[in-house]
Order: sequence, then structure tokens, then C-alpha cells
Amino acid sequence: MDMKTPLSLALVFVSVFAVYCFDHALSTTVTYDHRALVIDGKRRVLQSGSIHYPRSTPEVWPELIWKSKEGGLDVIETYVFWNYHEPVRGEYYFEGRFDLVKFVRTVQEAGLMVHLRIGPYACAEWNFGGFPLWLHFIPGIQFRTTNDLFKKEMLRFLAKIVGLMKEEKLFASQGGPIILAQVENEYELVEWAYGVAGELYVNWAAEAAISLNTTVPWVMCRQEDAPDPIFTPNSPSKPKMWTENYSGWFKSFGYPIPHRPVEDLAFAVARFFEMGGTFHNYYMYFGGTNFGRTAGGPLVATSYDYDAPIDEY
Repeated sequence: MDMKTPLSLALVFVSVFAVYCFDHALSTTVTYDHRALVIDGKRRVLQSGSIHYPRSTPEVWPELIWKSKEGGLDVIETYVFWNYHEPVRGEYYFEGRFDLVKFVRTVQEAGLMVHLRIGPYACAEWNFGGFPLWLHFIPGIQFRTTNDLFKKEMLRFLAKIVGLMKEEKLFASQGGPIILAQVENEYELVEWAYGVAGELYVNWAAEAAISLNTTVPWVMCRQEDAPDPIFTPNSPSKPKMWTENYSGWFKSFGYPIPHRPVEDLAFAVARFFEMGGTFHNYYMYFGGTNFGRTAGGPLVATSYDYDAPIDEY
């Protein structure tokens, strides 16, 4: 045997072993107990802030995220906007302001974590709540209930986003920054209108999310009846999480500019932690701009400044 052969085999073995160890060293486990999120076996008290990637441009993402880190944040929270990622059924768009992968990677490069609110209903004063317009024209569809047509489309988009994040190795278990995911949003506000169908839909949405195997916990914003293991508010077996502490409010044409005194905001945060909270999010930390026709809701202005810690400009 050539003397080079054992050396070559040894080098190949070392290289494969190094890659294996590197990949596994980067992986992060995210679980929870009754007190807090548990990351790599340690309870964490986390400060988070909302930055919606399409409400700014890729050129300023690094600056916004670094300023957020300097402000003491551990996590960046964002919605995912279905109507711009799938403007035509089956045709996807992830470029420019809608380059979700680039945004998540930019957060990771700053050493921060991500809470990805996939929804796909967002609200967020965004046009049609984030739903694509073509969804409305599917005959027989009914949104956010036990309608098979809607559930099929919702699950397809959830799977698309989760699949993309997995492909790019962006979940914590893959060495990525995503430590939390969210299905649906503020459904409790409308669930009563659907009655039993609403309750069944909540259970279906939870099961659909868990079936995607993200390896990170899922939340439902303000959903008291969310089934295990989805986070529910004020549960003795789940950590106290505040995903939307409003730093201000959105602007509307013809109305005064909203303002929340910083002293009031700071007191609310301190009070939350004093009461046992361990995950807090400023909504918004940077509000940004409603470009084009993205604003949704009566008289919502182009500016989405939100009186946030980092202002629009």
C-alpha cells in the first residue's frame, strides 16, 4: 500500500469528525419549564423586540439589529407576510425587502435569536392581515375556521416556511437563531364568533404546527385554550411570556401622533419581570415604513414608527 493512502484516509476521517463535531457543537436545544425558556439546559430571562423585515430595507437591517443588541435585546421577533411571499398561488417571492432568510441570518450574525411568527395570519396593520388576495377567491373558502380549503392552504404555507428555514439550517437545533415559532395570531379575539368550529380550529392549528417538527416551542399569541404543548397565557406549567408590549401605537391619518411615555413603558417591563415574567417583547422596537400599498386597516398611515425605541429614520 502506498504510504500516502493511510495518511489520506486519516485526513478524511479527521475532516469528517471535525465537521460532525462542529455541526453538533453549534446545535442548541430549546425547551421550557414553568419558569422560563430553557436553552441548552439553562433558564433564560430574555428581552425581545419586534422588527418587521419588509418595513425597512436589507441595507439597513444590520444597523437596526446591532442597535437593538446595544439596547439590550436578546431576541428579534417578526411576522411572516404570506401575501408578499406568495402573491400568486404556488409562485414564491423571497427577494429584496422580503428576503426572509437574509433577515434571519443578519440577526444571527449579530449574535441574537429569532422568534418567527409564521401565522400565517399576521394582523400587524398589514394589508389583508397578511393573507394573499387570491385566497379570497377560492370558491367555498372560509378563513380561520374548520374549513378544509382554508386549512389546506394554511398548512401548505406553514410547511413552505418551516421547510425553507430547515433547508437553510436556521432552527436552533440546526445551529440557527430561531428559538420560537408562532402559529395563528390573536385568534382568541374572534374565536367566539365561530363557536365550536373555532375551538376545533385552534386544536387543528396546534396539531398542524407540531407536526412540522421544528424542534423549537410554538406559541399562540393570547390563546387561553391552546392545547399542550403550545404556550398558553397564565398557565402554571408554562413560563410567563409577553409577546406584545406596545411601545406606542400605529399612526392614522387625521388623528394625533400616539405617544407612550418611556417611564410608563419601563415601569410595565419592570413590573412584568417582578411578577415572574421571563420573556418580554417590545412591539415595536423599530416600526419602520408601510411601503407601497402594504398598510392595512382604516386610515393607517404610511409611517409605522410606533413611537418605538429606534425611530423610523
